[in-house]
Amino acid sequence: MLNRRHLRVKVLQALYAYHQTGANSVSQHEKNLLQNVDKVYEMYIWMLSLITEVIEYATRDAEERAHKHLPTADDLNANLKILSNRFYTSLIQNKEYLAGIKKYKVEWNFDPELVKGLFKALKAAPEYEEYLQKSGDTIQTDKDIIKFIFKKVILKSTLAEQVFEEKFIFWPVDKEVLQALIAKTFKNFSFDEPAKNKLAETTGNWDEDREFIVNLLQATIKHDKDYQEMIGVKTQNWEPERIAMMDTLLMKMAISEFLNFNSIPVKVTINEYLEISKEFSTPKSNSFINGILDKILIELKEDKKIRKTGRGLIE
Repeated sequence: MLNRRHLRVKVLQALYAYHQTGANSVSQHEKNLLQNVDKVYEMYIWMLSLITEVIEYATRDAEERAHKHLPTADDLNANLKILSNRFYTSLIQNKEYLAGIKKYKVEWNFDPELVKGLFKALKAAPEYEEYLQKSGDTIQTDKDIIKFIFKKVILKSTLAEQVFEEKFIFWPVDKEVLQALIAKTFKNFSFDEPAKNKLAETTGNWDEDREFIVNLLQATIKHDKDYQEMIGVKTQNWEPERIAMMDTLLMKMAISEFLNFNSIPVKVTINEYLEISKEFSTPKSNSFINGILDKILIELKEDKKIRKTGRGLIE
């Protein structure tokens, strides 16, 4: 699921777009931010749907084999055990999943070769043949073959990768979150009774997380000039064009958390943005950001501008 670091990245993306588009309507960028979070859930539903499509292709494959010019006995009696898989049958009855399919208008007929290719890869796998021949399956063993389809068939497919990259602009960043959501789904689907199995939630507490990202975006934009001035004073020996835009945005977000989010420890804030900088900025950004934020933090403490609630939140 989306943790606070992932959510900070979503805000970073929104701030980058805000500055790149000439700082137009803040409300529109707030709307885009929330839509980008929802896109993660949409991507999750599309992936679950692709898993079901691969499973259901077993029926078409069996029909094609039965209608061969000279079908073998195996062709005429294709093993369709996968269609009774407990995870699959529970998922296609799940109200949340069905609502998601309807909401996002999920259909895979735009690329029929994808599903066909994925099923072909599955059918050739020894793990699939072993599953078909095994008896006495449980919900756990049924989940094991679905995990195999997801991890070893779909995620290993360059065509599937390409489709998701084209459909979801932040796929390279959100792929990790998707895997966590699917893993949570496997954990949640532990009951033989379908009604008890629940989809994963995008965040741990959406009401709180929504408030966090909206407030962080708004506060960082509102005080942009003030934060820029703080950074400018501490980077006088640097030519402005040499400071990466991502570095500046990350520092502004950190300062915003220092001053506006009383329940977030300063150490947590600094560590989060240093980790984000490793992925989204230059190799030297980590030490640069750390040095500038340390200087700004010392000054803010001296001016008694940091007000954290709870013990140990400043140090």
